[in-house]
Amino acid sequence: MQLIIVTGLSGSGKSVALKALEDSAYYTADNLPAKLLPEMVDFLQNAGYTRVAVSIDARSGDTLNQLTRQVNDLKARGIDVRVLFLDAKTDTLLKRFSETRRRHPLSNGSLTVAECIAREREMLAEIGSLSHHIDTSDLNPNALRVWIKDFVEVDHAGMTLLFQSFGFKHGIPLDADLVFDVRCLPNPYYDPRLRPLTGKDRAVIDFLEADASVGKMLADIRGFVDSWLPCFVADNRSYLTVAIGCTGGEHRSVYFVEALARYFDQGRRVLVRHRELAGGG
Repeated sequence: MQLIIVTGLSGSGKSVALKALEDSAYYTADNLPAKLLPEMVDFLQNAGYTRVAVSIDARSGDTLNQLTRQVNDLKARGIDVRVLFLDAKTDTLLKRFSETRRRHPLSNGSLTVAECIAREREMLAEIGSLSHHIDTSDLNPNALRVWIKDFVEVDHAGMTLLFQSFGFKHGIPLDADLVFDVRCLPNPYYDPRLRPLTGKDRAVIDFLEADASVGKMLADIRGFVDSWLPCFVADNRSYLTVAIGCTGGEHRSVYFVEALARYFDQGRRVLVRHRELAGGG
């Protein structure tokens, strides 16, 4: 059985993720109390289900502290358990709750929404350390569905390297493990011919590769990741997210992510995300 546990902050897109998994032929269950997870897995496994996705979050209350042990126990039984943690910046979550006029699940009449979010982060901290994180702050639902599909399709035996481009003016991704800043390099944006293009286009690639400093920084970042990757593997990580940022997230960072992905896609599992490009890829 492959079991995907969707967790994370309220308002971060868990319902969208669960629906995307349902569309990918997973049996899904929303808001499962954490204490019922082993029983549900036993029942569905005996019934012949092989692809299951469940949403478990702070609504489980005090039983949430059982989830880490349950995940480890299920893995010990040979079940392919993957934990997907959806997150977003606090101001983004506040805006979403304001727009939808939804009540936060932890609201008790004495806490503000911001205090509820802070409390929720504390409750989910332990399971978050076992998870693959996706920052949905700047993602539209379609982009999130694409990223969920990538998460499902990749082979999770061993570490997956995820390279993500972003624009600093939109904020640093919450899900980044390593962040590199390439804003000091020549900016194609200031060339009117290159401005509407992206770092995937040949004209932008030629512009950047004509500058020696671009090649040197690329080699330095590549060397850093190469050197320290074994340490992250030894730490039993399933994912390592390397984020590359430029000003707008459309030219230099995109070029670097594509180049790094090509280099490391040699016997390793590699995913690519471009946060600021339409569709996220």
